[in-house]
This record gives sequence, C-alpha cells and structure tokens, in this order.
Amino acid sequence: MLRLAVIALLLANAGYYAWSQGLLKDWGFAPEEQTEPQRMNQQIRPETLQILRVNPSKTSSSSSSSSSPPPSPSTPGTATASADVASSAASSPPPADTAECLQAGVFDERQADALRTAAANLPPGSWLLEPTPIPGRWMVYMGRFEDLETLDRKRAELRARKVDHDRAGGTLEYGLSLGRFSSKEAAERELANLGNKGVRTARVIQERPESPGFTLRLPAVTDALRPQFDALRSAMAGKTLRNCA
Repeated sequence: MLRLAVIALLLANAGYYAWSQGLLKDWGFAPEEQTEPQRMNQQIRPETLQILRVNPSKTSSSSSSSSSPPPSPSTPGTATASADVASSAASSPPPADTAECLQAGVFDERQADALRTAAANLPPGSWLLEPTPIPGRWMVYMGRFEDLETLDRKRAELRARKVDHDRAGGTLEYGLSLGRFSSKEAAERELANLGNKGVRTARVIQERPESPGFTLRLPAVTDALRPQFDALRSAMAGKTLRNCA
C-alpha cells in the first residue's frame, strides 16, 4: 500500500508540473494567461526612451536657487518715504535739558547771610533758603575741673567704670561729656543709667539752644544753569549739594 501511495504522489506531481508549464496545452489543459497585450499596443515610440543619471549636487543647487524669491525692486514711493524719515530724524530738535532738584544745609544765620550775598546775581526763582530750625542739644556733663591733672584723674576713673566719654570742648573746658542728646529727657535718662555705674558728680546741661537754621534749595538745576551756581560753593561752609528728599 505504501508503494502505491508513493507512486500516486509522484504521478500527481509530474502531472501538475506538466500542466503549469503548458506541456498539456495541446490537450486543452493549461493555466489561464495573465498577460495584457493591449497595453503593449498603446505604447508611443518606445525606441526613443532613454535612462539618464542624475547629479544630486547639481539638483540641490538648482532647486535652492529656484526656491529663493528674487529681490523686490524698490519703488519710488518707498525711497521717498525713507528719505522723509531720515530728513525728519535729522531735523528733530535735541532732547530737552533735564532739571534736577538739589539742596544743602542746614546753615545758621551767619552762613545764610553769606549765601544770600553769593546768590545775588542768580536768576530769580533759581534758589531759595527754606527755614529749618536747628534743634537744641543737651549734654551729660562732668566738670568744670580746675586743671588738666584733675581732668586726667577723672578720665581714668571713668575708664575703670567702662563709661564712654570725651572732652566737652569750647566754653565747657576743662570738662567731660558723657553723652550728647537732642532732648533734655533723653539726657536725664542717661544720667540715671550712669548713676547705676557709680557716676555721682555728672549733671545735665544744655550745650546748645534751639536756633534758626536754613536749607539751601535749588529747585531746577540744568546744565545751562549749573556753571552759575559755582559762585555758591565758596559760601556753603564745606557742605555739599545732594538730591532733594
């Protein structure tokens, strides 16, 4: 049985091969042809067809040149507008000189008189002296001592108690200042603190009474006016101008 099956399989394969290759066409056994001869008949002069090689670099350069837009020609209207803009920029006035407010002080009555004399020839309204009272000053004072020897002895005692001090100066010599304050109340509080450190002979005095004072104000200083204000500097008693607060 196995031999018969093998022989049948070989005969079937041989028959299929003969059928697929068209060997049995004369007996009417052959596969259906899939060709389309009508398309061959529709070709137009196939002998003129040529296959060409393409240069990639030449193709990319030509494509880039073709893709870049040509420069647009300048029209007379555009040129005229540009010329108008340039002309207006050239003829526009320079920016205005900016002004700043400056001030200096505080000056006492004598210094204020010197400023008034120095500013006599300045333009009206370019300067003014504003009243600014000078507050009084109070001192915790020790002295007046008879001589420098006594003064030095008291200074040594204060250093031993770690109390800050300095020479009182002026009409208060020979004496020591243990602190200067803008009010009598603040000076008296400090005197009480010094009593806790063993200071017994100090007292509160008014070092300077309240007095009239003045602030020099230049409300609108421009570059044109600045040289004229140089005459004020010699009368400003070493004080400098600063921006107005």
